[in-house]
Amino acid sequence: MRAKPTLKGMTSQPRLRIAPSPTGQLHVGTARTALYNFLYARHIGGQFAMRIEDTDVARSKREHADAFCNMLKWMGIDWDGDIVYQSDRFEIYRETITMLLNQGLAYECFETAEELEAINAERKAHKLPPGYDGRSRNLTSEQKQKFQDENRPRTVRFITPDEGTSSFNDALRGTVSVQWENVSDFVIERGDGTPTFFLANAVDDLEMGITHAIRGEDLLDSTHRILAIRRALGTDEQQFYAHTPMILAPDRSKLSKRHGAVSLESYKDAGYLPEAMVNYLALLGWAPKDGREVISLEEMIQEFDIHDVNHSGAIFDVKKLEWMNGEYLRAIETSDLVARLEPEAHERFGSQVDSSLFDRAVELAQPRATTTNSMIDQMECLFSQSFSLSAEAQAQLSAMPDARAVLDAVEKHLETCEWNTDAIDLRDLVNGLGLKPRKALPIVYMAIEGSVSGLPLFDAIHMIGREVSLTRIRVALESL
Repeated sequence: MRAKPTLKGMTSQPRLRIAPSPTGQLHVGTARTALYNFLYARHIGGQFAMRIEDTDVARSKREHADAFCNMLKWMGIDWDGDIVYQSDRFEIYRETITMLLNQGLAYECFETAEELEAINAERKAHKLPPGYDGRSRNLTSEQKQKFQDENRPRTVRFITPDEGTSSFNDALRGTVSVQWENVSDFVIERGDGTPTFFLANAVDDLEMGITHAIRGEDLLDSTHRILAIRRALGTDEQQFYAHTPMILAPDRSKLSKRHGAVSLESYKDAGYLPEAMVNYLALLGWAPKDGREVISLEEMIQEFDIHDVNHSGAIFDVKKLEWMNGEYLRAIETSDLVARLEPEAHERFGSQVDSSLFDRAVELAQPRATTTNSMIDQMECLFSQSFSLSAEAQAQLSAMPDARAVLDAVEKHLETCEWNTDAIDLRDLVNGLGLKPRKALPIVYMAIEGSVSGLPLFDAIHMIGREVSLTRIRVALESL
């Protein structure tokens, strides 16, 4: 029989961890939790560990775990030691569950799903808290054998106290308490023999020497169950707890896919820089004392204190993220930005992208870009081998007042003007037509770049060249 887990992994050095379940892409809320754990660990001189909680074998995928680790590296977050996979530790959990059974701290149950629903309905009818009523606590060996012979599902439940109070101190919420009479006996081993979150979490935190648990407020209630298991495994010592508020959508509901992208991978793929993403996530609940909004990872480590995190939920504002990403894009040396964008440009347009033209395009797009993807999109008019007006663009162009008059005048001007950006400047031309540039120039943008905005128009025309520009103007005229 395996001995009780002890605090053998505990050291005088603080130890924090992130412990995701690899059942999908990395949610921005989990990314922020990882970031806060990492920042606080480094701030207080502690360690930051990585654990993959993949005990739900039906839903957990190793590729999701690998992607999670890769995204943390993309953010600039590193961890200490090897990654711990709970799926490699099932034997340890089974031995622990057996020990709890032998000590009378847990018991086997054989109820069907329908019977469990009936128990809940009965408790609700008697105005009792939902949960299990403990009816299998004292099953005899004969009763257990009978249920096994009937091929009933077998689970293991941990025995919670029938009276008294469970309490712990939370760095953000103060003392958190619950009456044990409101916490029913809970499952620690599923019907398929795998451990539940409560059991595996308690065992692993003890053996890994985790001293601090920073996690989302959705796990607040689970803490009482985990503390009960820790006591059963030989320690009354409580970890440092901080349960952070949820990240909310603009309507203050829980952030979900119906509000748009919620995975970190989606924002990476959309062209957001890791520096900007980290900065933005950190500010969803925390801010440096001087109130500045743009702050590096190194500065965060110096200043971050979990006690300063807000108690209320933070709104995920994509417009604010776009602004911040733009700030980071503009702060990068243009030559460095060129190097970052070149692989994406080659993937999009092929390997024959003219380097001097590309350098100039990056320089032009950088001052007003919000994402790297938007910068590459603007270069479609320069490098695409099959540039054409989409049906949507043609319809939009046809709906623009004075489109034919403007394009006729621009065609004549571009046929004879000197080929430099000063001569290509069309503002005097459209003023001469009695039109305001802000109304007329989007017509030319649409014909040249396929959109009402993009790279600076006169520079784009100059870079594309006279013949190609005239061809696009004429094609646009034919579409009217």
